[in-house]
Amino acid sequence: MANIHDVARVAGVSISTVSYALSGKRTVSEDARRRIVDAVQELGYLPNAAGRMLAGARTRILALSAPLRVDTYAPAHMAFVLAVATAARRYDYDILLLTEDEATNGLRRVTSSRLVDGVILLDVSMDDERLALVRDLAVPSVVVGVPGEASGLTCVDLDFAAAARLSIDQLAAAGHRSIALLGHPQAAYERGSNFPHRFRNAFVEYASERGLQSTFAMPGSSDADVRRAVDEVLDPKAGVSAVVMHCEESIQSRALTYIADSGRSIPGDLSIISACSSFDTSSFHPALDVIPLVAADSCDRAVALVMDALDGAPEPHVELVAPRYISRGSIAEPTHPAISALN
Repeated sequence: MANIHDVARVAGVSISTVSYALSGKRTVSEDARRRIVDAVQELGYLPNAAGRMLAGARTRILALSAPLRVDTYAPAHMAFVLAVATAARRYDYDILLLTEDEATNGLRRVTSSRLVDGVILLDVSMDDERLALVRDLAVPSVVVGVPGEASGLTCVDLDFAAAARLSIDQLAAAGHRSIALLGHPQAAYERGSNFPHRFRNAFVEYASERGLQSTFAMPGSSDADVRRAVDEVLDPKAGVSAVVMHCEESIQSRALTYIADSGRSIPGDLSIISACSSFDTSSFHPALDVIPLVAADSCDRAVALVMDALDGAPEPHVELVAPRYISRGSIAEPTHPAISALN
């Protein structure tokens, strides 16, 4: 890509003259201005970015790569976008939001032209196409999430594996021996979204380590799909007495409605925990114990890490936010050895 030196060489002027012409800080002759404009057009140079590069100034803009996919759950997605924007403003920075699904082109464009000082990635998959590019970028980059291979990357996120273990510990302490996981729709796992895999894998592995029975189902988004998934995890043969719901707010709400319509009480007949939820579970009926997913926890840190990297070169690493548990009375000791099928 052409730089300021190339423009000066082709135009036959000094670098400072190019800078003055592009920034408008000083007047240059009409002949010099014309030759500079011609050189910029010939070389495909970006004058606004050029001026900032020459002056060594920061753009005070961060690129936020947050692809909008077919299965994107917009409320949670936008909560993270807002959290990044809010954190950036504390440093007097704005964000340039990149939402295209084919995200590498946008990232390459804004970073190669020096339009941004840093990059933050949201909604990374286990094998995300953006990661190879981010590893080679000349600007600081932070990933909110943890992909399958995190070497060479700076990542920050909630510790979803620890959250899965915490949910099991809470239920096991109450005496539950057979626990179900109501997960995300199948598309999230097939696409390789990192956090559903991290939670599910840790849930299954830790339940086995503790000698507990575990069941897993992936509901769809329709009422019928949620009903099917609830019936699946509460199959009487499994004897499930507790459910961990790691899924969207609308799915959790539908599941609670279906359980209530069946005449079963929470926590009398069934204990439930809402895990890694970015929404308020106190408004549910009944209110649910929750391991909250607070967008600001990881996004504030991601922006801070980019700011730190602008002043130095910290080593790539992974930072995990410890989960916390909020009790709202939705778990209790199991009162029945098995749960019968819902009608």
